[in-house]
Amino acid sequence: MKWKGRRQSGNVEDRRGMGSKGKLVAGGGIVAVVVILLQLFGGETGQQIAPILEQINQGGSTQQVEQRALTAQEKEVGSFVATVLADTEDVWSQIFRENNLGNYQEPTMVLFTDAVTSGCGNASSASGPFYCPADQKLYMDLVFFDELKTRFGAKGGDFAIAYVTAHEIGHHIQTILGTSKKVRQLQQQTNKTEANKLSVAQELQADFYAGVWAHHNKKYLEEGDIEEALSAANAVGDDAIQRRVRGDVTPDSFTHGTSEQRMFWFMKGFKTGDIKQGDTFSVILN
Repeated sequence: MKWKGRRQSGNVEDRRGMGSKGKLVAGGGIVAVVVILLQLFGGETGQQIAPILEQINQGGSTQQVEQRALTAQEKEVGSFVATVLADTEDVWSQIFRENNLGNYQEPTMVLFTDAVTSGCGNASSASGPFYCPADQKLYMDLVFFDELKTRFGAKGGDFAIAYVTAHEIGHHIQTILGTSKKVRQLQQQTNKTEANKLSVAQELQADFYAGVWAHHNKKYLEEGDIEEALSAANAVGDDAIQRRVRGDVTPDSFTHGTSEQRMFWFMKGFKTGDIKQGDTFSVILN
């Protein structure tokens, strides 16, 4: 993605380098990452991840905070995601105007190392990227993308980060349009299987919105970018994660959609660029 020398968003809180000496998550690491990835990514923490975060965090504790200077690579990645966030601000502001949706409310992105406190509770780096509807902020420990590549087989490249960022922005769109609230209400009125289907539809719509953003950001894309996004979507499909972690697949337990579904809806958004084409709920629930 062409990003250097371009506008960076001012809605970034960079808390990296301010980690704790102690681990927030007892027995964390890739085990916790796998647990979260079964719910990821990156569902709204208030709806799906927060209870898991609290469960994982039990028995763990933070110790005194230590600060360190960011490396040159960390600074560059921070500049990249700030540019991606700026692009989402520009694209979604335009889409909201064109579709008479009012003014687009820009979210804040929080970059952190090891652990963070959000409006949805405490989280560790094992949580992966997530969106918290309570404070309308995206939380990202960028180490997650190394795990995505080395542990789950996604291709490297900066556009995988851009795709995940755009997916989390998709959850922000759902929050300000009221979709997330409606999903939570419906989930409380139905059984676990149907609630999971609602979750799948919501996550696939966030993938669709990520594709819509990419469509309107084509002038900055480079060869191979879309392939990187599809590789990331493929890696975090429920079926792919369950097969890798457990060796079998249980469709009724899916909360984010299969690899095929995630790639399909991202590409539908990318090909159409039309927010009105993202009714994943009618497809998944019927």
